[in-house]
Amino acid sequence: MTALDRVDFAELRAVLGELGVDGWLIFDFHGVNPVAARLVGYEGMVTRRLFLWLPATGSPKSIVHTIDAPAVGDLPGEILLYTRWSELHQLLEKTVGGKRAAMEISPEDAVPYLDRVPAGVIELLHKFGVAVTPSDRLVTQFASRWSLTEMEDHRRAAEALARIAQETLQTVGD
Repeated sequence: MTALDRVDFAELRAVLGELGVDGWLIFDFHGVNPVAARLVGYEGMVTRRLFLWLPATGSPKSIVHTIDAPAVGDLPGEILLYTRWSELHQLLEKTVGGKRAAMEISPEDAVPYLDRVPAGVIELLHKFGVAVTPSDRLVTQFASRWSLTEMEDHRRAAEALARIAQETLQTVGD
């Protein structure tokens, strides 16, 4: 189960409305955006540009290169495949052109862990009339939550680490 599988889309849409954006546009290329990998749950990296549009209204859309389609698995909504950059541009313009999109950017690189979208991608989106705003609240609220399994794994690891530390200190003290 991926983080995206656990997203309450009604809650996401409400937050998008509060932020005054038309949707969350998640980008990845060669694993530069760990938020994308966490949400989508693909193994390794995508070898071509991937965009996932989670709109405030309507159904999600993913723009995926045909080579990477098997690696990204089951994405919600419609999967739009491209093979050439011209097709990618057409799909982007049709999907998000003229919209306000939250993305993993950080003005003036204030939070480098969030700043994951290359300037060239932002320039391309601006060409299509997209206004890009930071997705920090969305990342915190929807991509950073632990699942019950992750929380249990963390608890077990913390207990094991505490036990190892205690045993080590006893050994050193003897």
